[in-house]
Amino acid sequence: MLDGAHKLGIEIPTLCFLEGYEPSCSCQICIVKLADVGRFVPSCGTRAVDGMRIESETPEVHQLRKTALELLLSDHVGDCRAPCFFACPAHMDVPQMLREIGDEDLRSAIATIKEDIALPAVLGRVCPKPCEKGCRRSTADGPVEVCELKRYTADLDLASGDPYVPKCRPDTGKRVVVVGAGPTGLAAAFHLRQQGHAVTVIDAGEKPGGRLLTEFSADELPPETLDGEIAVIFALGIELQAGKRLGDETTLNELRNQFDAVLLACGATDKKDVEAWGLKAASRGVAVNKGTFETNLPGVFAAGNVLRGKGMVVRSVADGKEAAGAIGQYLAGRPITPVGRPFSSRMGKLQEGEMGEFLASAGDGPQLDKESTEPQPLSLPIASQQAHRCLSCGCAAQGSCKLERYAIMYGAETARYQSDRRAFVQVNRSGSVIYEPGKCINCELCIKIAAESSDALGLTFVGRGFDVRVGVPFHGTMEEALGDMAAKCIAACLTGALYLSPVHTLAPRASRQED
Repeated sequence: MLDGAHKLGIEIPTLCFLEGYEPSCSCQICIVKLADVGRFVPSCGTRAVDGMRIESETPEVHQLRKTALELLLSDHVGDCRAPCFFACPAHMDVPQMLREIGDEDLRSAIATIKEDIALPAVLGRVCPKPCEKGCRRSTADGPVEVCELKRYTADLDLASGDPYVPKCRPDTGKRVVVVGAGPTGLAAAFHLRQQGHAVTVIDAGEKPGGRLLTEFSADELPPETLDGEIAVIFALGIELQAGKRLGDETTLNELRNQFDAVLLACGATDKKDVEAWGLKAASRGVAVNKGTFETNLPGVFAAGNVLRGKGMVVRSVADGKEAAGAIGQYLAGRPITPVGRPFSSRMGKLQEGEMGEFLASAGDGPQLDKESTEPQPLSLPIASQQAHRCLSCGCAAQGSCKLERYAIMYGAETARYQSDRRAFVQVNRSGSVIYEPGKCINCELCIKIAAESSDALGLTFVGRGFDVRVGVPFHGTMEEALGDMAAKCIAACLTGALYLSPVHTLAPRASRQED
């Protein structure tokens, strides 16, 4: 039945099915309804016959699939995204940056940083480090030095003589004006230009930077650092019109007539000025639709401190990125998706002994000396050592995990069915293949694939009922269990429960036999 649906272009979700192997019908995600008898069956294990009428895309079927997903999630132990991701207002991929710094690949690291943060050298100095407050390792021996490592990477990039400039998409023919050259406006312009739009920034001051020029001393934020990062932003091909104040040298109506979209990012603003522009005012500034940055005027958006009056610089930079995303959808003629918290299974507070599991897989270097009165300039080896302190809390399969994909598709809630969760464990941590039982959904695919090996122990189910888990016979290692099928088993794993160690590499089979 599943095969027939696919031939007709109908996607029926499945987690436990793999072409070429007998169906196990364990996940129940591929469930459909036999319309004539009113019975629900798994499509992967039910043969299609002539005249059969099947319901697949109905609210009733979707609800059952959602329930099946929520039951799987209730027993899932792992974070799709690391806690630092949610702690950072800009939602930067901190673990990816740390992996690249750990590998001493700073060019890739700055590219990762600038996917989300337009002013990393600035934020590396003035940010209050919410990501480090959210770092899981902070409860053990101190957080990873995320801000210091971001600053180090950005500073080296600026000093290289060839700073990283992201590529822009082909021109869209759309024109956007950003009112304000502070952190919000600069960040928005940075991301809008990469989308392919022509971007003009106007500012009342004679020099871009906004509050960054006045809120911090030269020791806190050296002018050459600020100027350098702003220069990289304008190197994308953004036009600056300085000394141009909204309400004096130009009006909002004039800007609306000249451009396809307007973003107001001009900082804290009086209610009377907001109303004079023809906008609806809120208690702290311009009123906008929550999550979309739209004002009451079509094509006019607002972000940053023009909404909230006061906020962290990193929040302003995040606003600029998010507003650019909303404007991009508007210019493409699509409905604007409100900014929200992305899906993530979350472990929550660690149980006794679990921190040891995380620490055993991370570098054991000490945190930088916070008590030293002497400056501690980073070198690449020290930066790499510090980056390796990351516990890699997020999932290696995030973005490619089918459980995540279908949970998002069907709106499954991670905490719909509450239970005492299993302990976080990493099996075979010192080997080349790591297994996390807490992420395993017992789909049986790895057991079937490993059985094809002529000289491996294979895998089997151990235990009964809700406690059944995948295990290696005779207390063998994962390498002994998978043999030459290891890569195929890892590729088939749907949830990242099986993955290659980032530290230890998979040895050729002959070498393992010799050992």
